[in-house]
Amino acid sequence: MVHPHRVPAAVTALAALAMLASVAVAPAPAAALAPVTVTVAAAEDVFISQGEPAKSFATATWLSVCGSSCGGTAAGQRQALLRFKVAGIPADAQDVKATLEVVSARTTDTTISAHPVTGTWTEAATTWNTRPAVGASTIGSHTGFAAGATAKLDLSSAVPADGTYAFALTGTSDTTTVLMSSRESGDRGPKLTLTYTPGTGEEQTDGPLPFTPASTAALRASGKKVFAHYFTPYPISLDNAAPENDYYARNYLKPDGESGKHAAYGGLLRDRPLGRAPIAADYALTDLKTEVKQAIAAGLDGFTVDILSVTSAHWTRVQNLIKAAEAVDPGFKIVLMPDTNGLASVDSATLASSIAKLAESESVYRLPDDRLVVAPFKAEGHTAAWWSDWMKTMETAHGIKVALVPVFLNFTTNRDAFAPISYGFSNWGGRNPAANANLTTAITTAHNLGKLWMQPVSVQDERPNQGIFDEAGNTENLRATWKGAIDGKADWVQLTTWNDYSENTQFAPSRNAGWTYLDINAYYLTCYKLGCPKITHDVAYLTHRVQPVAAAPSYAQTKLMKLRGGSTAARDTVEVLSMLTAAGKVSVTIGGTTQTYDAPAGVSAKTFPLRPGTASATVTRNAATVAKVVSPYPITATPYVQDLHYRAASSGR
Repeated sequence: MVHPHRVPAAVTALAALAMLASVAVAPAPAAALAPVTVTVAAAEDVFISQGEPAKSFATATWLSVCGSSCGGTAAGQRQALLRFKVAGIPADAQDVKATLEVVSARTTDTTISAHPVTGTWTEAATTWNTRPAVGASTIGSHTGFAAGATAKLDLSSAVPADGTYAFALTGTSDTTTVLMSSRESGDRGPKLTLTYTPGTGEEQTDGPLPFTPASTAALRASGKKVFAHYFTPYPISLDNAAPENDYYARNYLKPDGESGKHAAYGGLLRDRPLGRAPIAADYALTDLKTEVKQAIAAGLDGFTVDILSVTSAHWTRVQNLIKAAEAVDPGFKIVLMPDTNGLASVDSATLASSIAKLAESESVYRLPDDRLVVAPFKAEGHTAAWWSDWMKTMETAHGIKVALVPVFLNFTTNRDAFAPISYGFSNWGGRNPAANANLTTAITTAHNLGKLWMQPVSVQDERPNQGIFDEAGNTENLRATWKGAIDGKADWVQLTTWNDYSENTQFAPSRNAGWTYLDINAYYLTCYKLGCPKITHDVAYLTHRVQPVAAAPSYAQTKLMKLRGGSTAARDTVEVLSMLTAAGKVSVTIGGTTQTYDAPAGVSAKTFPLRPGTASATVTRNAATVAKVVSPYPITATPYVQDLHYRAASSGR
């Protein structure tokens, strides 16, 4: 059960399923309202020409799109740039759909595709030489144009609400697609038609989340994807025993577990998956189906599965995870992530045949053009040339084209070497606010190289067996990493991790946090995909450690965790994260001492000193209690073993 690169150190089944159902099912609207349609003309549009790189076409009455060999030249590509300013979409609008409409000047069998524009530009000043960065992901496309007819491209995934949106239209054909749709042509200019269903005014007023969850279909319609890193050593159960006496309880959570091999650091783990009663039949596959259902309920698009081996129990779990996704919902995708540490002794041909076997499943993630997405962990464990040869083997020996999205431990030193062979980039990332203070730089760098970016989003990181921890600052690190993904317009997100309990980075429902981190994450996930939802239900979240950082354990540990170099400074705080429909007064009691403050409507966080005892928070409005959370985790100044894992509790559950 050891992860080579990380050196890893109750509820009943019915209760777990009940909690799952409470997240997965959103209340039905009281009455269906008629859809509303709004049409927005382009605020700016222009085309640019590689063949005339310094020329401005700002006053042209047409837009021209063509592939790289347009006009019979080797460098003749043309692109069109469009900008729309969308306003007036209600915050509670549902099923927002956006359709780009352009009028063709010629009849051609060409294809044009829309991409997000990630750089700045203006109609008057933009030429090929000054063109903005364009995202690699395709939002929508259209094939076949008739002179004088309107062509439509579905851009719904990129236009969730009010805002300013810019797109680039590109083509691959040497035949030029000419559009009369320059706004200089009058009413035939580009248009964005938006259709939505107004809210009923009777939004959710109870339930575990502070907002009305979007449907799975609406979340998946977004071009932005959110995956969670699945770590095979820690499934829900390792032996199908009752949680009070299963393998986790006997061997991982106790200092003397596994014949005392973890005694030096007080036991391998500090948290574990939510327990369950023993079950019949194939418990391993059943548990994986439960985890897939949990992830879907939390709004995730899929798992990035860490492939540590192609022969062991870990390989069997990878195969079973794919089977579980197939059985529960094939739309939930599994991204294959070969781990270069775990697979260090596996040769290229063996890895190719193993990955090809997994790729036979419809649940394994492919791009719309059928390329298989492979996102190797610590990609720099092999050279770019090694991966290039491996990709050729995948295509020649197995007929599979690969879209490589390497996940680096060090993006900066490896990006240039990998750029020619990569579809996108990612970094494993840090786990403290200081390390995540300027995340947009890497995203912008990737976009400028024409690559998508998969942003790591994390809660915390404490590793007893490695003697190191990051200061997450309660939920500050989680909020900072989501802010970076949203502000930087990351194409994908990877939650790091779903279930690596040896590093204490888990989002999965667990003993120490229940569903709290997934519930908080659901809000920011919705902001990222669809725009921030309206707060419809008052919820307060409480996070804290169960000991001061410097408290000495009573157990004779010889290896204690120390703060990682460069981390945010260690702190002893209790945090109240509130999501409120309106301003309220919050009373916080920690170790018998009560303090109050005024919390604004919306999302806010406030911290207080950690004290021994219990912690709770109550939100009142007009003398009525609207939310109350009591932490079930006592705080002590004399812990048995060193335990720096942040606990979490919610008033919504």
